[in-house]
Amino acid sequence: MNGTDGRGSLFGLLTVWSLTRLALLLFVFKVIVFPGPDVTSDVSYIYHGWYDVLGGGTFPQNDVTWQYPPAAALAILSPAVLPFLEYAQAFFVLAFLADFAVLAMLLFAGLRPGRTLRGAWVWVTGAALLGPTVYARYDVMVTAVAVAALLAGARRPRLMGALAGFGALLKVWPALLLVGCVRRRAWGAAALTAAGLAVVFTVAMPGAFAFLTFQRDRGTEVESLGSLVFHVARHHGWEGQVLLNYGSVEFLGPYVDVVSTAALALTGMALGWLLVWRLAAVRFTTTTLADAAFTAVLLFTTTSRVISPQYMVWLVGLAAVCLGYRESRMRLPGLLVVAASLVTVLEFPVWFAHVVASDALGVTLLVLRNGLLVVACVAAARELWRASASRAAGPPLPGRPTTARETPVGS
Repeated sequence: MNGTDGRGSLFGLLTVWSLTRLALLLFVFKVIVFPGPDVTSDVSYIYHGWYDVLGGGTFPQNDVTWQYPPAAALAILSPAVLPFLEYAQAFFVLAFLADFAVLAMLLFAGLRPGRTLRGAWVWVTGAALLGPTVYARYDVMVTAVAVAALLAGARRPRLMGALAGFGALLKVWPALLLVGCVRRRAWGAAALTAAGLAVVFTVAMPGAFAFLTFQRDRGTEVESLGSLVFHVARHHGWEGQVLLNYGSVEFLGPYVDVVSTAALALTGMALGWLLVWRLAAVRFTTTTLADAAFTAVLLFTTTSRVISPQYMVWLVGLAAVCLGYRESRMRLPGLLVVAASLVTVLEFPVWFAHVVASDALGVTLLVLRNGLLVVACVAAARELWRASASRAAGPPLPGRPTTARETPVGS
């Protein structure tokens, strides 16, 4: 990229980010009303209610909608740093700043030799397509931590591990960032950070791990892959219901437990595949860490009993890190995630009533969105295997024994 092209691309990127983020702020502050249900109500009522409980020195251990690890309390309490704003307003501003932090990190990485601004474009575009949900959930804050961890992984494995451990205590899934990591220092830092924070929260505030029981008892959410069984079954005499349950809209009734168990089995198979890949992998390059993390989170998200719209924020962030590398093989899966983001905002919140009603439009949107995620899973897993575990991946890096599991730049 020459200087003129680089400045032009950067100017265009910042312009698009500014315009789209202004639109998101106008939506969450209700200057402009976004179609569909009010996505900000979770912040105004649920998060704010948790804020009051957490401020009293305990976790919401009697509230089944609290389904998050203990460090999530930091995100819920964070609006206190802006006392001159109302709770929801402060939260939206902090979510905006987390979004900007992700952009800044991707720009800093993308302007380095061997990198590209393509990843920053993925973030700018993908997050914008998800609509106001991005600023109305704390997932953008977790994604900022995950992006920082992956970008630090090549040069600062201990920092990467500490951030992954902290992220895991925020929302569990950042633990998967370590799937492609070969530096023991990163694993050690992650374990120490997570264990240390767990001890602190357990001692300081009662109910730190009550969320584990609430997560265990969840059913099949109406936007998940497994929910398609019941969306179709409702048209053929299935006698179940769609109700607000454990903080999300879920299917309740005959055979729901079977489908939920099948979803857990799929997640177990995804874990098994990742273990097989890790054992078979012989070549770790500068992109392996990010590619493996993206693939792992994509697999676990797609097979989950719950695919809430905000989960797409994670995938867009990780795809952006991958595509920031010129040599990344995750271009197709990353673009599929961006396309799925557009369909996601249509199924929630724009036409969520159609999803709940299981009508033709709602089912079509879910088939399309979840289908894109399934294809992305297959493509990502295939590319990761070909790049590092198949014969086509080539021999281990020069100067390493045939059993080598790390590279000089360390993933």
